[in-house]
Amino acid sequence: MSDPTAHHVGITVADLDRAVEFYTETFDLDLLTEFAVGGDAFAEAVAVDGASAEFAHLDADGAIVELVAYDPAAEPTDGPEADPELNRAGATHLGLSVDDVEEFYAALDDDVETLSPPRTTESGTTILFVRDPEGNLIEVLDA
Repeated sequence: MSDPTAHHVGITVADLDRAVEFYTETFDLDLLTEFAVGGDAFAEAVAVDGASAEFAHLDADGAIVELVAYDPAAEPTDGPEADPELNRAGATHLGLSVDDVEEFYAALDDDVETLSPPRTTESGTTILFVRDPEGNLIEVLDA
């Protein structure tokens, strides 16, 4: 068996174009490729009957951020997953580092939702959490 290596971080979105625009404009990530996948093997692999999906791969300094929009999309829920909190078991977030979190925060578009202004933790790291247009959490921290 070979040793595993990291390949990508996947984020499921409802509107792929809007998500690509957010990540490329807000974080200046480069769009590497866009592609679609379907067929029986894919549907079986993701355990979604009749599934197909459109993908976008973005370059985060060598790490791939994979945005994926499924057809059919799952129905929205009203449960705890509808507005995830970081302290809920199973909660996920993407972490991206920037040279200066305060400067990044000051340059954010007014419509980008944040959990709070940047804060410096006991460890000395300055962090900021933002939500993408789908509500997914992204931790921005000093490089």
